[in-house]
Amino acid sequence: MIEPLSEKHYPAVKEIYLQGIATGNATFQTSAPEWEAWNRDHLPHCRLVALQDGIVIGWAALTPVSGRCVYAGVAEVSLYVSAMVRRKGVGKLLLQELITTSEQQNIWTLQAGIFPENTVSLQMHQRSGFRQVGYREKIGKLDGLWRDTVLLERRSSIVGVV
Repeated sequence: MIEPLSEKHYPAVKEIYLQGIATGNATFQTSAPEWEAWNRDHLPHCRLVALQDGIVIGWAALTPVSGRCVYAGVAEVSLYVSAMVRRKGVGKLLLQELITTSEQQNIWTLQAGIFPENTVSLQMHQRSGFRQVGYREKIGKLDGLWRDTVLLERRSSIVGVV
């Protein structure tokens, strides 16, 4: 079951985020923010949780890529799945629902920056219509090591089409 993510879900969302951080291949972040900071940084719409028997097993949300109005329809994807249910299709379901919800909110481009070592996430995004548009070499440091990211994007076929 997928439903909108709210503050009540955040303790479980934060724990799943910390699990992703612990892999070393999910994000440059080294800690998870408190609700107030997380809430401020993510778009108020397009926040989803996957539930199994009432327990949060994954989440997805969007952050704006820029404060400039010309980029109002461009957002970056965050998607994390509990270690207990990885590789069981939860991420795919969340991503598909995030795509649908984002288009309902007039988002025309979704982007994702993924470590090249995270092949499961790369494949999942590509199967969901994302394409590689760049490779960012040594874009940032994690634990003192320079890391690369693959830049993917998905252009809506229904929003902003003339």
